[in-house]
Amino acid sequence: MKTPRLDLIGLVVADMAASLAFYRRLGFGFPEGAEKAPHVEAVLPGGLRVAWDTEESVRSFDPSFRRGEGSRGELAFRCDTAEEVDAAYAELTAAGYAGHLAPWDAVWGQRYAVVTDPDGYGISLFADVSIDSRAPGGA
Repeated sequence: MKTPRLDLIGLVVADMAASLAFYRRLGFGFPEGAEKAPHVEAVLPGGLRVAWDTEESVRSFDPSFRRGEGSRGELAFRCDTAEEVDAAYAELTAAGYAGHLAPWDAVWGQRYAVVTDPDGYGISLFADVSIDSRAPGGA
C-alpha cells in the first residue's frame, strides 16, 4: 500500500458566515458569497487544504453526525514575534471572540495564547521567543 498523505483538515461548523468571518481575521481568503455555501475550502502554501462544512452538509451524508463536546482539536498559527501574538489575541478578543488563554510566556520558549472560534475550536497563537529575553515573571 502506498502511504497516504495529509491533504485536508476539515472543520464542521454551525454557522458558516460566523466561522469565515473569524478565519478572515487570521488571513484566510474566501470567494465572495462563500458564507452561503455548505462547503468552503482554502488552499495553504504548500498545498494543504482547510475545509469548513456546515453541520447540515455533514448530516446529508452522515445522518448519525452529532456535535461533539470537549476538545475536538485545534489549529495553531505561528506569529513572527511575541508582540504579534499579543496583538492578534487583542484584536480577536476585542472583536468579540472568546479568549481561552491570555498571552503568556510558556516554559518551552514560546509566547502562547488561545482563542476559540465560533464553533469552540481552540485556535493557538504562538511565536518562538528567547527564554533569556522574556520579561521576569512572564506575561
